[in-house]
Amino acid sequence: MHTSLQVTIASRGLLQKFIESHTLEQLNRIPEGFKNNIIWNIGHVVVTQQLLAYKLSGLEMMVTDDMVSKYQKGSAPQGNVSQEEVEAIKNLLFSTITKTQDDLHKGLFQNYMEYTVSTANYTLKSIEDAMQFNNFHEGIHIGIILQLKKFV
Repeated sequence: MHTSLQVTIASRGLLQKFIESHTLEQLNRIPEGFKNNIIWNIGHVVVTQQLLAYKLSGLEMMVTDDMVSKYQKGSAPQGNVSQEEVEAIKNLLFSTITKTQDDLHKGLFQNYMEYTVSTANYTLKSIEDAMQFNNFHEGIHIGIILQLKKFV
């Protein structure tokens, strides 16, 4: 699990750089032919990790229900995100993973509700599966962000 978490931390470092190297306007821009923007993709990976790790384990998430509804699978940007919300998302990039590391060490992930992911038609059966799939998922969204960057 250590390697999986280190990969997540590296992924989050890339996402932080995307936030820091783009203006608020660029983060919010939805280029023609796209359904979402850079900041939605970053918020989405934060929310997805929390859903995969915590919700499916029956544990309390660090993200609000409002954030889940804004960034969960199937959602789309509903207007521009404020600088304050960008900062909140940026702060969650690492605080969520630090808490996940701590909670893993505390042995809190005792139960896991199996979940079949639509992306790969693969069934997650444990927190280990969830964190490994999460890295795959974050990689997909980093690729989307790299495409978005060309047009913002």
